[in-house]
Amino acid sequence: MQYLLEELYKTDIIVNKFHFRKIYLENGSYQINGITQSGKTKLIKNYLLSLKKSSYIYVDCFDARIEVDELNSLLPSFCLENRIDTLVLDNYTPDFKFPNVSQLIISSQIHYDIDFLKTLKVYPLDYEEFLAHEHKYDSTALNHFFQLGGFPFIHKVNSDERYIYIQKSLKSTLDIQEFEILKLCAKMMGQKLSPFSIYERLKQTHKISKDKLYRCYDKLHNKGYIHFVEKINHPKATKKVYLCDISLKSALTTDKNFARLFENMVYLELLKSEKEIYYDDSIDFYLPYTNEIILCMPFVDERTLFKKVEAIEAFIFTYNVKTITAITMNNEGRISHPLSKIEMLPFDIWALGD
Repeated sequence: MQYLLEELYKTDIIVNKFHFRKIYLENGSYQINGITQSGKTKLIKNYLLSLKKSSYIYVDCFDARIEVDELNSLLPSFCLENRIDTLVLDNYTPDFKFPNVSQLIISSQIHYDIDFLKTLKVYPLDYEEFLAHEHKYDSTALNHFFQLGGFPFIHKVNSDERYIYIQKSLKSTLDIQEFEILKLCAKMMGQKLSPFSIYERLKQTHKISKDKLYRCYDKLHNKGYIHFVEKINHPKATKKVYLCDISLKSALTTDKNFARLFENMVYLELLKSEKEIYYDDSIDFYLPYTNEIILCMPFVDERTLFKKVEAIEAFIFTYNVKTITAITMNNEGRISHPLSKIEMLPFDIWALGD
């Protein structure tokens, strides 16, 4: 282990090309959470390159050469002797112990309750971050986003290998049951889905207990592979399920539903606000913190939007909704209403608006 630590300490960190992200590391200790391939490691390594080479050591806890107990016993004295200020434990698990260093950075898919660490959540690229990977920003950028999704690595994968690459990445980090549940969630993306209904479907083709399925379902949610949206004022109602990235829909199913894909894409942009999001009958998203309704209507016109508003007028008056935004592919415009400001906004303008 002593030799391995010395090797890791001397090894140069390499980041081929780092693109703009909306989150970044500063001084202080961090816990970085996010799904596989979301960009956690690259974010860390790019930060390390800003430090003096002799001041840090980077340890990947998945390194098969590591004997955890021995490393735990050697690491405190090694950090002290080499005056290491920053220790990175990438792919951290609780088996690894923390030595006394000025700055500790750990990364994991799972969040751990460690009081002295600031938490950074890393998601796949949103639309603005995706544009940093594009050679030029023009009318094709949004269509390209639909095709590729938000995984940073996907730009480097050949088009004929992308879906298999995503599948392999997921299989390497999820167990069999979690992967099968995720496949079913991909089929039902943007729809109401309960763990019991998943159990009823999967038990026909897979041997799995209800308790095991519920645990796997919760783990997928806690890791961030799936997200739930609750019905407003109905916490016991069936939640709608969304995927961590739109690319999973095509990578895990043969189903084609552009409207659901578009809705999931809008949800992921809303997700980063970390504000409450709800749904209701005929309403895609209701945002109490802005008193706003978001409607996902990629090909709507003013006449269709007017009819939609008429259908949800009871909700508008009940909740005194101030703003209704219909997110579209290309159409832009406004319609009048006595209570609410109603407008159509193309996705790219809406997503980049803040």
